Amino acid sequence: MKAIVLAGGYATRLWPVTKHRPKMLLPVGDSTVIDRILADLESDDRITDVFVSTNERFADDFKDHLAASSYQNVSLTVEETNEEDEKFGVVGALAQLVDREELGDEDLLVVAGDNLISFDISAFIDHFEQYGDPTLAAYDVGSLEKAKSYGLIETEGDEVVDFQEKPSNPKSTLVSIACYAFPADAIRFEEYLSEGNNPDEPGWFIQWLVGNGTVRSFTFDEAWYDIGTPESYLEAVGWELEGENVVAEDATIENTTLGDNVHVLSGAEVVNSSLDNTVVFPNATIVDADIRNSIIDKDTHIESLDLAGALIGAHTQLTNGG
Repeated sequence: MKAIVLAGGYATRLWPVTKHRPKMLLPVGDSTVIDRILADLESDDRITDVFVSTNERFADDFKDHLAASSYQNVSLTVEETNEEDEKFGVVGALAQLVDREELGDEDLLVVAGDNLISFDISAFIDHFEQYGDPTLAAYDVGSLEKAKSYGLIETEGDEVVDFQEKPSNPKSTLVSIACYAFPADAIRFEEYLSEGNNPDEPGWFIQWLVGNGTVRSFTFDEAWYDIGTPESYLEAVGWELEGENVVAEDATIENTTLGDNVHVLSGAEVVNSSLDNTVVFPNATIVDADIRNSIIDKDTHIESLDLAGALIGAHTQLTNGG
């Protein structure tokens, strides 16, 4: 089996923090979002090759990141886009990737690189191999409103009998989480696209597969975070830290109160301040400030401010009255 990790999104809802860095490389505790997935994939001997699929804008970020890692079977594959409006859609990009890397003659695992999943991917593959049918991971989001943003599934046992991509009136809260396993004979992206189907969300392809054969579900009830917004990113950090704090050895913390789920990265300086549920990126400076539920990007200077729910871009200078 080969694996594809989707990392080509531009994460506009997390701008400016993700305007010049891929969200998959955002820190979550001592690791990153994508490293949790890559480590899990590489630990399973059934997966012979892992392809990280990204765009031209972030290709160098991933090249540098992978070069500094110890992964043995992970390589980068790049789609020719630089902006959101140039994207081929996920299914379109998958079709091109399968052709570019000459995949399609082996089973294929596809997982979104911004998925923080708590189940063991090996258990998911076990479930897939039990039947050999296309298989998706499913999670109960517990909210009809949240369900509107995902692919909604209806099951009988573990067979998916209905799939609706982003329904306006969901009837349940069980959704697909963009983790799929396909047997070789179900890697039919070109056929799907040749029929004029939607190239954007992979859920449309799954909906088409459900109408053309058997699709299975692997339902789990552990944690799952779809990291697409500042709120979901901080929730994922909070889940990982479990109320604890992570402070880099070379960060400076003076006369400062750290609440729950605070991550202060390398070279940052926090003086006479209070932080809670906040990530402070490298070389940021915070003085005489009270900051909650916020993301403070690198090389930023914040002084004499009270911030809640803030998303502050890199190289920003913010002071009281300034």
